[in-house]
Amino acid sequence: MPNLGVGELVVIFMILLLVFGASRLPALGEGLGRTIRGFKRGLDGPATPKPITTPAPTAEAKDAAKATVARSEADEAELVDKTKS
Repeated sequence: MPNLGVGELVVIFMILLLVFGASRLPALGEGLGRTIRGFKRGLDGPATPKPITTPAPTAEAKDAAKATVARSEADEAELVDKTKS
């Protein structure tokens, strides 16, 4: 890649000034900076997520789950009996 000197950079800046206007250049530079920062963060790899920890179920929760399963099995058996009749 060829080296850019001060003269070349001034010419590039003047062309950008003519094309985009003086009011839009700061916003354009800010957007370019955000893009480059995001790209660099992406190259570093994804952030490691925190492990999800769930508390161990209590005896009450286990009993409630068993009762729910028993109820749903009873409801299912009742529906099967109704469809056979």
